[in-house]
Amino acid sequence: MIITFIGHGYVGLVTAAVFADFGNTVYVIGHTKEKIENLKRGIIPIYEPGLEEIVRKNVKAKRLIFTLDYKPSISESDIIFIAVGTPTTKTGDADLSTVLEVAEKIGQNLEGYSVVATKSTVPAGTNKRVKRILEESKPKGAEVDYASVPEFLREGSAISDTTNPDRIVIGAESKRAQELLVKLHEPIKAPLVLTNFETAELIKYAANAFLALKISYANSIAKLSESLGADALKVLEGIGMDKRIGNMFLSPGPGYGGSCFPKDVRALISIAKDNDYPFSLLEEVENINNQSRRDIVRKARKILGDLRGKKIGILGLAFKANTDDMRDAPAIDIINLLQNDGAKVSAFDPKAMDIASKVLKNVDYKKDAYEVSDGADLLIVLTEWNEFRELNFLNIKDRMEKPNIIDGRNLYEPEEMKAKGFNYMGIGR
Repeated sequence: MIITFIGHGYVGLVTAAVFADFGNTVYVIGHTKEKIENLKRGIIPIYEPGLEEIVRKNVKAKRLIFTLDYKPSISESDIIFIAVGTPTTKTGDADLSTVLEVAEKIGQNLEGYSVVATKSTVPAGTNKRVKRILEESKPKGAEVDYASVPEFLREGSAISDTTNPDRIVIGAESKRAQELLVKLHEPIKAPLVLTNFETAELIKYAANAFLALKISYANSIAKLSESLGADALKVLEGIGMDKRIGNMFLSPGPGYGGSCFPKDVRALISIAKDNDYPFSLLEEVENINNQSRRDIVRKARKILGDLRGKKIGILGLAFKANTDDMRDAPAIDIINLLQNDGAKVSAFDPKAMDIASKVLKNVDYKKDAYEVSDGADLLIVLTEWNEFRELNFLNIKDRMEKPNIIDGRNLYEPEEMKAKGFNYMGIGR
């Protein structure tokens, strides 16, 4: 098949590369000349394990084509995916301006029969709006069907999540469009959920909000465990063994971040309000998440007292390991709060420092974890990078002014750290 993706972020670029690897001809339309030229040379704007290799392979094979032009890609394509961003507005709603803008451009360039499908995360009702735009803007003689095909990939494992997903959701009103999309996904062995627009749209929001709920629940149990003298990790391990609950996303820490969970929780709260339902459960999920970030700073105050002039080293800036994504990363709020209290902050992250330097000012960025330790009164681990698991802590202890550590990801065993001479504080332990 011939396919076009509008957008080359995590969703668009990863999914386009995978479908090209399946043997399809895939166009990727962007709007920034520099980024498109870099992609043509195999220079990837994001860090995602394995993505650079698969992009270069398919660019070389001429199956993956990057362009700024809507012609001839749209007119030649069997399926066109909208995969642009839908950031949160000040009111918590999803910003649909780019989705609607590209829908009109797609419509103007349609020829013959095509299916236009949304991969962007959009609230229920958006796909019907896009369908109307396509019908109004398409040339005479062009036929178009519309569908919602939400994505469920995780940053850091996006390629495997695309090739081996838990499910494929296709929301379509047309049998013809549904059959074409099912055929496109045949190389991917996963259960199909075939439904209408609104259900497909809500599945995406409901899934992310539920996972965010599990993270906030884990952090609530961690806070209660600290008060009771219980071990939250054992509590969560125990309940996670229940098959009805499962152990994924039951890890306490500094809270969720990234491009999906914060945005989608806020959007679902807003969608509910617009439909006269106060989704107080999700409002509390968001409150707990914000409190989890403040709790890290509270622990720092408990260890050091007055933070003015204290040197605090941060290990990990990205919202999770195996990505350079800083969107809504807990590190942003935590560092800002530390700086507001007068702390001097240094930091290291294996992949995210270039991006972090654009959003976090007055931070002393170091080349590794050991430099961050130099003269530090406290180390705080905020991202679960594997390289942080096997650090030489005797070396680190010698470099620090005071051997204090807050393990925001529970990477280390408390007794082992205490045996090495550290004043150790984890989450819920």
